[in-house]
Amino acid sequence: MSFHTFTLQTAARELHDITAQVERIVTEQGLRHGICVVSIPHTTAGVTINENADPAVKRDVLWKLDRLIPAVDDYRHAEGNSHAHLQAILTGFSVTAPVVDGKLVLGTWQGIYFAEYDGPRTRTVQVTLLAG
Repeated sequence: MSFHTFTLQTAARELHDITAQVERIVTEQGLRHGICVVSIPHTTAGVTINENADPAVKRDVLWKLDRLIPAVDDYRHAEGNSHAHLQAILTGFSVTAPVVDGKLVLGTWQGIYFAEYDGPRTRTVQVTLLAG
């Protein structure tokens, strides 16, 4: 097992394609076959695997999450970012992808995204590699 991190500076609520950074870690560590777990230690952000071909998908995801969980509601959390916590719960805080022959196994249109719901922030992405 090996554990790696990288930082990400976010500007606002947005989805960041982090596939290349994760793939680089897999390649640099020489993992041939196993599992790659991408996780984050944050409660107002998420990680997801989704389509990375059409940039409109990123906009649509954030648009729908804003309608499901609006920024202004009858929240009690003093920081004023309850919506970000709730949206992050829906996205989740980790994803797992297999590694075969040294490559992440993702679908043709899939990418790994860091979802910022409360930016701007400096965020940490954790990548755990497990050999199989």
